[in-house]
Amino acid sequence: MVYISIPEKDRRLSFYLAMEEHIARHLDEDDCFFMWQVRPSVIFGRNQLIDNEVNTAYCRSNNISMYRRKSGGGCVYADMNNVMFSYITKDENVSFTFNKYIQLVVEVLQKMGVDAVASGRNDIMIDGKKVSGNAFYHIPGRSIVHGTMLYDTDMQNMVASITPSDSKLVSKGVKSVRQHIALLKDYTQLTLSEFKDFVRRNLCKRELKLTAEDIKNIEEIEKEYLADEFIYGNNPRYTMIKKQRINDVGELEIRMELKNNIIKNINIMGDYFLTGDIDNRILQPLQNTPYNKEAISKALPDRIDDIILHLRKQDFVDLL
Repeated sequence: MVYISIPEKDRRLSFYLAMEEHIARHLDEDDCFFMWQVRPSVIFGRNQLIDNEVNTAYCRSNNISMYRRKSGGGCVYADMNNVMFSYITKDENVSFTFNKYIQLVVEVLQKMGVDAVASGRNDIMIDGKKVSGNAFYHIPGRSIVHGTMLYDTDMQNMVASITPSDSKLVSKGVKSVRQHIALLKDYTQLTLSEFKDFVRRNLCKRELKLTAEDIKNIEEIEKEYLADEFIYGNNPRYTMIKKQRINDVGELEIRMELKNNIIKNINIMGDYFLTGDIDNRILQPLQNTPYNKEAISKALPDRIDDIILHLRKQDFVDLL
């Protein structure tokens, strides 16, 4: 694996998301990896509503930046006391790539003497507590995986900046969250800098430095991530909301505009993982479909678990 390095500079989180895209689109390497740290920031998933996931008032008053990414999954908080990982590969099977990447990280932690295990859809756990959450998305010819590694963090900011649903956390207090979160500093003698060096040595065989031209291209891509339309999204009209958490899939919030019992518009929000073309295979076929089980089932393809990871068609139809 190749480690991608850039000149040291205080950069926004959006730069690193754009850097992933640049590497995926322009670097002809099989497997690339890099690590990054940012000032206090909240990053939420492609299909999430910011008002559902982020305490925007707290973030603005406490200088916590807010960003949307292009992968699915949930909302996370990051600061300079933890580290973010990015992995870009030519392998186009996103599910396989995702599991492969998580196992690579688990093996590095175990090599450090940390008893880490993969768990659930996207987590790495220590002592039954989450130390890393991960997400992925796909562009033609490449898969991109990125995630957090909680070495340490500002728990007050983490709790106050993110607004989780009641099903995720019984209490929103720091004490409750701390019972569910593992901080790597409690399980290793390595400093954060030493930990980063260890990961780099054990995952990567050589280094590639980005050029000034690369940086310029990344900053051009970054403009999309900084646009208000991308960050805040367009919220179409709706007359009905269906919401449910489905095991191994995540939380789905379906918003529909119905007219004369016909689905005129539909959007699927949530922290699910997207692995296929949701627009052409789910959303568009459902437009102008009568709002009944038979019509909805007929409009959908036989399988949708290759579009939304692990989602069975029957569960989706029942939710609608």
